This record gives sequence, structure tokens and C-alpha cells, in this order.
Amino acid sequence: MHWLDNIKWDDKGLVPVIAQEKNSGDVLMFAWMNREALEKTAELNRAVYFSRSRNKLWFKGEESGHVQTVHEIRIDCDNDVVLLTVTQEGHTPGIACHTGRHSCFFSVLKDGQWHSVDPVLKNPDTIYK
Repeated sequence: MHWLDNIKWDDKGLVPVIAQEKNSGDVLMFAWMNREALEKTAELNRAVYFSRSRNKLWFKGEESGHVQTVHEIRIDCDNDVVLLTVTQEGHTPGIACHTGRHSCFFSVLKDGQWHSVDPVLKNPDTIYK
């Protein structure tokens, strides 16, 4: 059996993926992969996701330069979630979010309201064309 056959793909052939920063342990982002994206990620040691909105492979950092170097790929106990341990490249500190922040998880619920608690490290208008 091929290692990709162990993954429990959803009805669209996708699996959810969490990217976690190797050094800090920060959860950087959540995305999706199809079989080809996961296979390329393992082959290249670079995060390759599947963009549902564009219906194509998305090489993380292809526009922004904020590439994710992959150190380890894990699956959960149910084989239906992938965890990537990554180094976020392209800016110090690393930017994983399209908003120019370190992590996509920058909003915290407090007193019934969402509050942005992490700074924008780089204006997204200067990242994307």
C-alpha cells in the first residue's frame, strides 16, 4: 500500500492541513491538500496546498516569497488531518498569513468581541501584486 492510501480523504479528495512553526510551536495556518499537493510537499520538503477558490495547486510563497520549508509530516490518529512542521521563510519574523501577520490565528475572542492581537509585520499591499 502506498503511504498516501492511508489518508482519509474527504468526498472532494481533500484533507485538512495545519502548519506549525518548528522553532516556536506557533500554529501558523490551516489549509487543504489533495493527493498531488501532499505528494509534492513530501517530495520537495516545501508546503504545497490545494486552493479551493482557484481549484489548483498553491505553492506556499509563490507570490509572496513566504515559502514554508517542511521538516516533518504527521497525520492524526484518525488519518484525516495532516500536521506539517515548518520553517516560515521569506521575512523575519516569518509571515504565514495573507494579512501580513505571522499567523492566520491573530484574532482572540474577549468579552464577546473578536480582537486582533498580533501586529501586521508587512503591509499586504506590498506583498501581493
